[in-house]
Amino acid sequence: MARPREFDTDTAVEQAMSLFRTQGYHAASMPRLTALLGIGSGSLYAAFGSKDGLYARALKRYCDGLVESLDRELRAGADIRTALRGLLLAMVTADTAAPERGCLLVNATIERAAHEGTVEQVRTAMTAVESVLTEVLERARVRGELGGERSPVELARFLTTFVQGVHVMGQARADRAFLESAVAGALRALD
Repeated sequence: MARPREFDTDTAVEQAMSLFRTQGYHAASMPRLTALLGIGSGSLYAAFGSKDGLYARALKRYCDGLVESLDRELRAGADIRTALRGLLLAMVTADTAAPERGCLLVNATIERAAHEGTVEQVRTAMTAVESVLTEVLERARVRGELGGERSPVELARFLTTFVQGVHVMGQARADRAFLESAVAGALRALD
């Protein structure tokens, strides 16, 4: 008879996500993970299969939360410029307040570019971000909020790439004025 699990896997995934985000995959050693989670390595393996399994779950949670938050924030805005400006400046605020936290999606892309499972998770998340942006930009185009003949798909791809760049520059300790200026430039792409 299997013993009941002595820890909450959802809490463990959340805690591991935070450690992976600040330390990266490689620096988050098994001893560090098990100490943080308050469990033995056997329990970690039983629950997640491996460190890779735990990382995949943490990355999925992060990506799902990112897409849900993006969707919620952009749908709440009165117009596309106001919504995007608020979202991008909130990212700037978070990145400049705690640059060491970084973006798990950016970190995964860089640190685990040779790991096919991670690459696929990142690709899936970026496709979901692009899809959310394309949908809100298409609605904005129909409402006359986009200048000229702007393509919602092209703008969504630009913004998807721009957001990741903001996170990288935040980790590089770019100052707030620099990042705010970049946001202003990005919003001009909507004209």
